[in-house]
Amino acid sequence: MQSISSYLSPLFGGFLIGCSALLLMLVLGRITGISGIASSLLNKGTTDKVWRLVFIIGIIIGALLLQLIMPKSLPFRAELSSVVIVVAGLLVGFGSHYGSGCTSGHGVCGIGRFSSRSIVATITFMASAAITVFIIRHLVG
Repeated sequence: MQSISSYLSPLFGGFLIGCSALLLMLVLGRITGISGIASSLLNKGTTDKVWRLVFIIGIIIGALLLQLIMPKSLPFRAELSSVVIVVAGLLVGFGSHYGSGCTSGHGVCGIGRFSSRSIVATITFMASAAITVFIIRHLVG
C-alpha cells in the first residue's frame, strides 16, 4: 500500500501543468501543445518565435533543475542505443504531425475545451500505448 505522500508529487505536477496551460491561454490566447509550439519554431513564416523558444527552453531547464534538486524523482534510465532513441523520436514526431498535435495539446488542453477531436485523439494515444506495452512486455519479451 502506498502512502499519501506518493500521490502528492504527481498531483502537484498535474496542477502545475494545468496552471501553465491556463496561463498561456489567458496571457497569449494559445493552446499548450508542445509539438505545435516546437514545430512552429522551424516554420519560416512564424512571427512569434520568442515566446515559443522561451517555453521550450523552460521545459528543458525545468527538467534539468528537477534532476539536480531531486535526483530520485526521475529514476528511469533508458538503456537503448542511440539509433533506437533517434528512430523513436522520429516516430513520435511523425505521429504528432499526423495526429495534428500531441498529448499535451489534445490531452490537457483539448479535453479541457471539450474538443471531440482531442477526445478521440487522446483515446487513440492511450489505446496505442496500452497495446505497445502489451506487445513489448508479453510478446517480444
